[in-house]
Amino acid sequence: MAGAILLASSCAKSEPAPAATSAAPAATAAPARPAPAAPGTVTGKVPGFAPGAFAIVVLEPKTPREFPALTETPVMDQVGQTFSPAVLFVRTGQPVEFRNSDDTLHNVHVTNEDTREGAFNVAIPTENTYSYIFEQDGFYHVGCDIHPAMSAEIISTTTPFATMASADGSYEFDDVPPGSYRLTIYSGGAKTQSDVDVTASPPRGTPSPE
Repeated sequence: MAGAILLASSCAKSEPAPAATSAAPAATAAPARPAPAAPGTVTGKVPGFAPGAFAIVVLEPKTPREFPALTETPVMDQVGQTFSPAVLFVRTGQPVEFRNSDDTLHNVHVTNEDTREGAFNVAIPTENTYSYIFEQDGFYHVGCDIHPAMSAEIISTTTPFATMASADGSYEFDDVPPGSYRLTIYSGGAKTQSDVDVTASPPRGTPSPE
């Protein structure tokens, strides 16, 4: 009997302990980023606009924001004793090029219309250029002291949303980021302002009152 017990004991095998396993932590998904709001469009018509009149429309964000720089440098040329174009829109803080394509000497005399302060006054010989950066938003009158009949206007703005009204007084700004804006209209020597809220859905801004 004792031998049987000893045989049974020697033949018994112990089962190996299961290997320890560690479960890999579940991957945490990155929080979804909201899609950027779609830009809107602002359209309207200059109040009391007379056909053939001259009107400038500027749309400025109430909260300062950065806009992409211009891809091309604005140019004002002098050809046939005429400034071209007669009205030039430029971006504040970015270069503007003045050219003389005439066969005679010209000078470019630029004055801020609001403050009456001179921005610069330089002579530009034939086929020469002059570069200038407007540091402040504003309307600037351009003249040539050598040829007093020559004149033009420059509108310098921080916002890219600045334009001349069409022949019927209408205007339109596309790809306007959603937000609150101030719409300023210069027409007939008068200045009018109104608030505009540009929404993402529907992507259209509130037009100015007519």
